[in-house]
Amino acid sequence: MKYLVTGGAGFIGSNLVDYLCNGGHEVIVLDNLSSGKKEYLNENAIFHNIDISLMKSKSDYFMFEGVDVVFHLAACAEVDPSIKNPIPFHNTNVNGTLNVLMACRENKVKRIVYSASSSCYGNPIEIPTTEHAEIHPMSPYALQKLMGEQYCKLFSELYGLESVCLRYFNVYGSRQRDKGAYSLVTGIFMRQHANNQSLTITGDGEQRRDFISVDDVVKANFLASWSEKVGDGESINIGNGEAISINKVAKLISDDIVYVEKRYEPDITLADITKAKELLGWIPQVDFRNWLTEH
Repeated sequence: MKYLVTGGAGFIGSNLVDYLCNGGHEVIVLDNLSSGKKEYLNENAIFHNIDISLMKSKSDYFMFEGVDVVFHLAACAEVDPSIKNPIPFHNTNVNGTLNVLMACRENKVKRIVYSASSSCYGNPIEIPTTEHAEIHPMSPYALQKLMGEQYCKLFSELYGLESVCLRYFNVYGSRQRDKGAYSLVTGIFMRQHANNQSLTITGDGEQRRDFISVDDVVKANFLASWSEKVGDGESINIGNGEAISINKVAKLISDDIVYVEKRYEPDITLADITKAKELLGWIPQVDFRNWLTEH
């Protein structure tokens, strides 16, 4: 099989590329290294320094030739900056996704696996949240990722490009970001603890999150790339199915905690993962508490 991974030098993308390369597959990576890192690139993958938002014509699509499956992970993935300046985020997250879909169509790629986001649910009323829950994006980023899902489904319906959209919850693990206002809290806490700093919690810390391992996310992607039960643009939750308060997460790391001003964010995220189990045969394997105490 020949795979192409956009965002293959980023947190989740590089872990996926490693998994594919270790399996002996041919892998092409597209990344403009705006947030990805060169040191994360797998030496067995073919790398192209490409900005997906700038692919404007068929001549820019040559990397997709002969590709069987595209994993589309490239994105501007920060919430607060997308609120302050939505245009560059739209260019990458919407226009860039459309460009990737056009490249898939032109080169007769069989399937695209799109990295969507549970942020599309906003502050969900339905807990645990199923894929049929009300959609209420709370930021331009959340809306843009939802638009990417809708484009994938449309390309499946209009052009026969198989697609599946994985709505990630809070992904943690190797190479997770530890800087920036909306970096994953585990990465921030671990960096602060390593630097002998107090752990900073926004609000009262009782907001709860569904944490899912990047290793489990990688396996969900791989299963989605070949499962015969998907391909029509399905949206599928990828979470652990358990919500843990930020206070509990912090106390697993340190008792030195300070509280800061609350920010604009959901009170709880909790995935119903029934659909992932049924359509992908996927079940999360990594225990969050064990991983955290071991690292």
